Amino acid sequence: MHVTRRDILTSPATRGAAPLLALAAIAPGAARAQYAPREVASILAPSGTLRVAINYGNPVLAQRDPATGTPHGISADLAHEIGRRLGLPIQFITYDAAGRVTDAGRQGAWDLCFLAIDPVRAQGIRFTAPYVVIEGTYLVAEGSPVRSIEDVDRPGTRISVGRGSAYDLYLTRELRQAQLVRVGTSNEAVEVFRRDGLEVAAGVKQPLIDYAAANPGFRVIPGRFMVIEQAVGIPQEREAALPWLRAFVEEMKASGFIARGLEASGQRSASVAPPAS
Repeated sequence: MHVTRRDILTSPATRGAAPLLALAAIAPGAARAQYAPREVASILAPSGTLRVAINYGNPVLAQRDPATGTPHGISADLAHEIGRRLGLPIQFITYDAAGRVTDAGRQGAWDLCFLAIDPVRAQGIRFTAPYVVIEGTYLVAEGSPVRSIEDVDRPGTRISVGRGSAYDLYLTRELRQAQLVRVGTSNEAVEVFRRDGLEVAAGVKQPLIDYAAANPGFRVIPGRFMVIEQAVGIPQEREAALPWLRAFVEEMKASGFIARGLEASGQRSASVAPPAS
């Protein structure tokens, strides 16, 4: 009899078991992620300190603590847990846009990052499976004739995007008629959209919803133009450490660690990614 991943996770024998028991059945070696070999630490952080890139441009994943100014949110939570398991001190290096994280990675500025998976980024970054999935959608003025996702890709439509963001990279490949207006960060994209009277701003759904709620005269288009898969990334030359990181991410999803982190940081609109196939 062929047994599927779903059969294992939903069977009476495993439904009430510890998360790592089910994980061990679907991802060999994942349950041992907490016992990191010393070599993994030296591969990931040859300097002895794990330099972690944090992107404040995506507030679903990272927020600045108002009291201390330090990063918190699910990205920071995962970084701290990786450092704890590897016995490494953490140094956070913060950026205000995903594109700037990618650019800094080409200069060797960090050892670990949290970015959306994209074919362009994969040319220099090796990714785990996603740990969180969020949606990309559009913000328009209340009186805009744009009513659906399909209405956007038309001649004369100007779309403000954060340069190098996941949705910039995606829309660059997918749009045929609309024009992208690239700016430095996702926050600036909304500001430029409003200031210059552009037709559309593209971004992560929840921050756009929050903006429309706080600013009468704007609305978010129903639906999504993409699913954004957020993953842990490392420089491609550190690929030997990837199996450990992949197992770690699967454990964090299965154990509820990521769900609890999203809840604690108030990001209820984001979803934990499904188990890796």
